Amino acid sequence: RTGIEAFLDLLAACGVRWLFGNPGTTELPLVDALVEHPQIRYVLALQEVPVLAIADGYAQASGTLGVVNLHTCCGLGNAMGMLYNAFREGTPLLVTAGQQDTRMKFEEPILWGDMVGVVRPWTKYAVEVSRVEEVPSAVRRAVQAALTPPSGPAFLALPLDVQQAEAELDLTPPCLPDPHIPPTPEAIRRAAAVLARAQNPAVLVGSRIAETGAIEPLVQVAERLGAPVMHEAATSHGRAAFPAWHPLCAPPLPFWSPEVRQRLADFDVLLVAGMKLMQQYIYHEPPRPIPEHIRLVQIDDDPRELGKNYPLAVAVWAHPRVALKQLADRLEAEMTPEEAAAARRRAEAWACRHRALREELRRQALAQFPMRPMSPLCLMESLARVLPDDVAVVEESATTTAGYLERTGTLRDPGAYFAQRGWALGWGLNCAIGVKLAWPNRPVLAILGDGAALYGIQGLWTAAHYDIAVTFVVANNMQYKILKECAAVLKLPQAAAGRYVGLDLVDPTIDYVGLARALGVEAYRVEDPDQLSDAVRESLSADVPRLIEATIAS
Repeated sequence: RTGIEAFLDLLAACGVRWLFGNPGTTELPLVDALVEHPQIRYVLALQEVPVLAIADGYAQASGTLGVVNLHTCCGLGNAMGMLYNAFREGTPLLVTAGQQDTRMKFEEPILWGDMVGVVRPWTKYAVEVSRVEEVPSAVRRAVQAALTPPSGPAFLALPLDVQQAEAELDLTPPCLPDPHIPPTPEAIRRAAAVLARAQNPAVLVGSRIAETGAIEPLVQVAERLGAPVMHEAATSHGRAAFPAWHPLCAPPLPFWSPEVRQRLADFDVLLVAGMKLMQQYIYHEPPRPIPEHIRLVQIDDDPRELGKNYPLAVAVWAHPRVALKQLADRLEAEMTPEEAAAARRRAEAWACRHRALREELRRQALAQFPMRPMSPLCLMESLARVLPDDVAVVEESATTTAGYLERTGTLRDPGAYFAQRGWALGWGLNCAIGVKLAWPNRPVLAILGDGAALYGIQGLWTAAHYDIAVTFVVANNMQYKILKECAAVLKLPQAAAGRYVGLDLVDPTIDYVGLARALGVEAYRVEDPDQLSDAVRESLSADVPRLIEATIAS
């Protein structure tokens, strides 16, 4: 077998069915071999941002390996923002790139570069394969690194001569270890003791709860404690990890440290599960978002995250689903009648508070329905009223969504909500395409800011070319609104006076409908909330991709 044939055979043995790429000369052996390799289908995107973000969405939704093929250091450079997102999320990706022939390496030829050095900060494993005999071991190492907790991207550089060389090779696929590592009994005992005695506990959760299938035992723990559950900051929490409709589901944490600190001030114990604690956006005094008096119990399968930024009362290193299930059982068995009664009272109080917050938020949205252009709240309520229970939502519109679907309890399936954690833009439109490939029988909605959409707009061609039926809603306020908000937080003098340079997308205005149609996607523009609801309802039931541009207030 040639090196590239061995590469594809091993991927097929690992269950890979899709390969996402944009080829160049050094990838020609791969696309040539794929002609007679029916187990793996090639998905072409027109630029590397869509390539990697589509693979990211597919891997997250399917829970399997996403495989990417890029063109040398040039294509890899274009994809680096999306690789950063995948690394921050922990998405299991095998990213590959063709490399120039090793016999020319000393000359430093055109398209050659140190790709391993470039990707090393944002990958778990990275290597350039130097001989065809190394291909099987390199693939096994990379696949195992990507899929073994804590999951994340791995990288292989494949020189052109290595791809074409022939050898007798051992194509045994990798044997992945069982990730369901249990906690020690002592760790669970200590965690249960601290939590059961808490007077006012709360729970902070992150993506790894959804990724490890730990939502059900998390619900059990929250109910045992009568504790509210909060996600990381809106638009940066990655996967939703708790049912939005549950009475104990609290609004996501705010963006800024002082507001987070104020939100958490009344709690005495926090259970932190499956999240990076904490990921701040802008330095803001006071810099520590978690008040000093709070005791922390943290559960994670990544030992690097345990106590990384804050000292812990108890650290539990284990698979989150296994640990949370054992913790729920221990709490049920050992909480005293008085502690259980206190937990029930807390749960009732939080349920009343959260119900009132949801009702008030919807009242605010409905009161804004006469406004033109639509307000962001109005747009979100127009979407919320027509979303089916099985919808998957991908969000990349920080100033529009504001956690509305979670805060109103609209989302029925917490594992079907995707927001990015790295904030490299262009991800959302393309992640939604990957989610739809993984879940072809579910409607998929992407809610996108106008600025964010432009960073990955070429992905619309891929959706059209392969008939991937995603509904793309572009909330168009003709500006980089999040940057104006950050300028206010930084107390910049010109921003305080409403004067900006480089933050408005006008003169000329951008025609998203025209862009979509040029790339083969049906598109419409709406300015009325009822029109938006009708257009989204119809699009979610269609079998073709559609883009809906919604004009919103600035």
